Amino acid sequence: MTTKIHIGADHAGFELKEKLARFLEKLNYEVTDYGAYEYDEDDDYPDFIFPVAKAVLLDPESKGIVIGGSGQGEAIAANRIAGIRAVVFNGQYEPKDGREVPDEIVLSREHNDANVLSLGARFLSTEEAQEAVESWLNTEFSGDERHVRRIAKIDQLGL
Repeated sequence: MTTKIHIGADHAGFELKEKLARFLEKLNYEVTDYGAYEYDEDDDYPDFIFPVAKAVLLDPESKGIVIGGSGQGEAIAANRIAGIRAVVFNGQYEPKDGREVPDEIVLSREHNDANVLSLGARFLSTEEAQEAVESWLNTEFSGDERHVRRIAKIDQLGL
């Protein structure tokens, strides 16, 4: 079964969205594009993000990818839809003091069962975004009881 990917972006994420959609199609994902369909610096990200989030909610086996300048507003908008767990990724944090930190993109799936990935086009190169998306899509939710319990609490409070 081919995983369905719902994708949307505003003007700031338009170029990266176009590249990621083609990248995902080459990886044999079924991609549905919710716009923007052309660059318009006056467009508003909720117009593209809400349809992505709603599509993911209606098809729990699918995933969503939303893209903006920082990805922050896009994640906030997506998370307004009960049942959506959108996370922002703008690059793996690398501390300067030698500490090791876990792979954030992997944890978002393993621990949080994130179903929407929000990317900041102003922070990521195309290659970094592709690597993040591929890693995110290839990581399964762990299903550990503690994570299931926590997600259930979020879902109950989000109604």
